[in-house]
Amino acid sequence: MSFGNLIKELRESKELLQRQLAASLEIDTPMFSKIERGERRAKREQVLKLAELLQTDVNELLTVWLADQVYEIVKDEEIAEGALRVAESTLKYSKLENMYKENQEANNTTVQEPLGLFPKDISIKPFLKWAGG
Repeated sequence: MSFGNLIKELRESKELLQRQLAASLEIDTPMFSKIERGERRAKREQVLKLAELLQTDVNELLTVWLADQVYEIVKDEEIAEGALRVAESTLKYSKLENMYKENQEANNTTVQEPLGLFPKDISIKPFLKWAGG
């Protein structure tokens, strides 16, 4: 489900008018209508406000909003799925690396990084092979 469809469904289930939400977001009704139809992108701050106004889970709304943005970037690319797999692996690696660094800082340690856990020069060739590229 697209972000626009989701907010429309939530808005209608709460029996709210577009103009009511538009006013709360400090935008005009035609702009809000374009957001619902997927012709304009909402700003992150607007998504946060919509979650509050629609009394829905902010993470769900942000996830669908962000997924729409990613889709718009890759939708016409033949290798989109492979690129998304590489991006997912990179994101997981980055989070793991950040957790390691935060843990090291929290413990005020100077322990050397375990060999091979976070190589400084990582090649994407294994990812590309895995992604089918």
